[in-house]
Amino acid sequence: MSSHITSPTWDTFFAERTKWIKSSIIRELLKFTQQPEVISFAGGLPAPELFPIEAIKKASVELLEKEGQKMLQYGPTEGYPLLNEQISIYMKKMGVSCSVQEILPTSGSQQALDLVGKIFINEGDTIFVSKPTYLGALQAFNSYGPKYVGSLMDDDGLIPEEVEKVLMLHKPKFMYVISTFHNPAGVTMPEDRRKKLVELAEKYDTFIIEDDPYSRLRFEGNEIPPIAAYSRERVIYLGTFSKVLAPGFRLGWIVAPKEVIAKLVQAKQGTDLHTSTYVQYLAAKLCAQDLIETHLDKIKSVYRQRRNLMLDSMDKYFPKVGFHWTKPQGGLFLWVIMPEKIDSVKLLEKAVENKVAFVPGNAFYPDPDEGRNTMRLNFSNMKEELIVEGIRRLGELLKREA
Repeated sequence: MSSHITSPTWDTFFAERTKWIKSSIIRELLKFTQQPEVISFAGGLPAPELFPIEAIKKASVELLEKEGQKMLQYGPTEGYPLLNEQISIYMKKMGVSCSVQEILPTSGSQQALDLVGKIFINEGDTIFVSKPTYLGALQAFNSYGPKYVGSLMDDDGLIPEEVEKVLMLHKPKFMYVISTFHNPAGVTMPEDRRKKLVELAEKYDTFIIEDDPYSRLRFEGNEIPPIAAYSRERVIYLGTFSKVLAPGFRLGWIVAPKEVIAKLVQAKQGTDLHTSTYVQYLAAKLCAQDLIETHLDKIKSVYRQRRNLMLDSMDKYFPKVGFHWTKPQGGLFLWVIMPEKIDSVKLLEKAVENKVAFVPGNAFYPDPDEGRNTMRLNFSNMKEELIVEGIRRLGELLKREA
């Protein structure tokens, strides 16, 4: 007698919300980075050769010898107190005063985005985003079934007058904003626009989620305080160590009013109990040693050179008519706007055949039919000679398409 066990039809068991969840095109494109012959401008990857490996190794050994039992044990959801203190000091340098009770360490700022979505978004809620916006935020928020509204940007980011039109018409629950070295556009909002955005949040009784992974990566120009510096009541700030230390730490943080932190703590407890104790201890020690400040000097010098080289190469190899690209003062990305007839999704297929990759711009819009004549380029990860060659290959392709 034989028995036959059939496999279930899993699609019938998945929750309805999974229909809103889409794969990240960047995660898919990162597969190309495993192919050594492909020059990839697709990911938002820091330069791995600059990671402070020796300093991390030394700090790890010292901590394990002294605090090994504690740093390998469970910890409080609210975070390791010494890390929260260091984050508070770090934020104060940026012009944002916050207590340790207003800080929640997270498993990367991507988890912060998910937790924000979890505690604020009901299915059908309207939220405001820039056009374009960070696709990781869209991916996190999509799980909760929101509707999106937004406005276009210029070379100084969001335009307050355009934002107000959207707020007046749609009354979104919150605004999601990348104020400095925008991902993907590379643009930065000046101080007067930041203040105006706070005024609009107050006027239309909404609040701002400020995602700020890149502001410490400034190569030129004056530092501008985060939007959170102008309002602690209307702004929830998201920070990360991924770009200033190492993304493999998967360590970020949220700064928010205490009542918001309390709700986020409850949501995080059901997600992962707490962020890695080991990583929190290690980051706290590295911060106390001022490693981040010295490391920033090093990486900013390299990234500035790579940005300049990419811009110079684009001036040399890209078509001149009908093309526009941003010239960021920092961060990791620049944004290319092409003639309407060029579809960057189709262009990517041809680019990969020519062993070069980028991210098609429509991935950064809630509606994938928007932004199809745009693309995002990353300049931090490729070494100098590969930047020149990759832009040359891309320029030749664009000249044929234009």
